[in-house]
Amino acid sequence: MATVYNIHPQDPQPRQIEALRDDLRQGAIMLYPTDTVYAIGCDLSAKNTIKRVRQLKQLANDKPLTFLCSSLSNIADYAQVEDAAYKIIKHLIPGPYTFLLPATKAVPKLVMNPKRRTTGIRVPKSPLCHALIEALGNPIISTSALSVVRNSTEDDIEALSKAELFDRIEKQVDVIVDNDTDLSYQVSTIIDLTSSSPRVVRQGLGWQKAVEWGAAL
Repeated sequence: MATVYNIHPQDPQPRQIEALRDDLRQGAIMLYPTDTVYAIGCDLSAKNTIKRVRQLKQLANDKPLTFLCSSLSNIADYAQVEDAAYKIIKHLIPGPYTFLLPATKAVPKLVMNPKRRTTGIRVPKSPLCHALIEALGNPIISTSALSVVRNSTEDDIEALSKAELFDRIEKQVDVIVDNDTDLSYQVSTIIDLTSSSPRVVRQGLGWQKAVEWGAAL
């Protein structure tokens, strides 16, 4: 049975965040809310746990995993950020955007695209996520939980309630974070920043703003 934490979405309780941090440091997989969909996550430095996340998601080793960073300077620790990428990222974060960037050596091989050596990074607009990243001192894996449910059922995903999501996934994760907000089905916009010409490769939340700041469709 997964441990459930009820954490305030705008003012996360420090004791709850510290307890959750300790779980992640011990290798826990969590189900948690972001500023887009509910995600499956773990500590970016927990290699064995990342392997468990891949198994849960049924992801091949050549499929990259996205992770959450706290800021643009934090992104630069894990990715090569050229001028064109810097200009668009600074206008879009924090927010519902996933940036595809060339990975640095700090990114575990289990996370990046092994052929292109690229990685997906987000800076979410979520006080809960930021509090957890700060407490943990590491980025957090963030991969959609809805696709896990989609893999196991033919039901209409958008008819799924949060309680049903928790019920279906609780035996596959160690921790569930509930922030008393409604379940969201809206994904992030993915922007490819691996070249000098930023390009939207998936239209999700806020894609129009990405185009306004120079990303091509």
